[in-house]
Amino acid sequence: MYGGYMIITIICAAIGGIIGKVLQSKINKYLQVPMRAGLSGAEVAKQMLDHYGLHDVRIVQGQGFLTDHYNPQTKTISLSPHIYQGNSVASAAVAAHECGHAVQHAEAYGFLQMRSAIVPIVQLSSRMQQFVLMGAFMGIGAGAAGGGGFSIGNILLLAAIVLFSITALFSFVTLPVEFDASKRALVWLDSTGIAQGAEYDGAKDALRWAAMTYVAAALSALIMVLYLITRLQSRN
Repeated sequence: MYGGYMIITIICAAIGGIIGKVLQSKINKYLQVPMRAGLSGAEVAKQMLDHYGLHDVRIVQGQGFLTDHYNPQTKTISLSPHIYQGNSVASAAVAAHECGHAVQHAEAYGFLQMRSAIVPIVQLSSRMQQFVLMGAFMGIGAGAAGGGGFSIGNILLLAAIVLFSITALFSFVTLPVEFDASKRALVWLDSTGIAQGAEYDGAKDALRWAAMTYVAAALSALIMVLYLITRLQSRN
């Protein structure tokens, strides 16, 4: 069982890594394409927030690369330096996307509320997963060898399925949140004329690949749950 788990983990990690590399390449490409409007990412974010009347949302410069995010608890949009300061297609796309999350929050977008509500459960589940799964491996192994640990192994494996299912649920709830934020960003960039023609196409391309990272994570989580379910069924 452990061998199968490791194979799936390696394959999913490899796929996620490939998509991550493509995303990084796309962002680097569009960081080199200046916007004719001449607005920095921070200025794009400010204009989009003003457009929706969100004057209580702060825009700050964060650190690192592709660390951009919106924090609904503090109503803060954190943009990485290249996005915050740059006046590129990538800067506009990413900044508008994060503003899309702020708009979702202001409008009480259902999937965002659901994701925020299950974050504490997901964090606890993530911390427990590997320990429970390792116990399941050991319990099933002991059961196969001597018959004494079979039932506890199955119980732990069932617990692991529940924990991994929580992670999978979070990943799938995240998908509409991210796709909707990108849609809001692109509609606003287009309607305001900030991104037109090739600029708009570039922004759409960058956000599409950003979304693919979440798709890969969701599919990986689902595959892991299905694998564990299959293992439990084979024990029965």
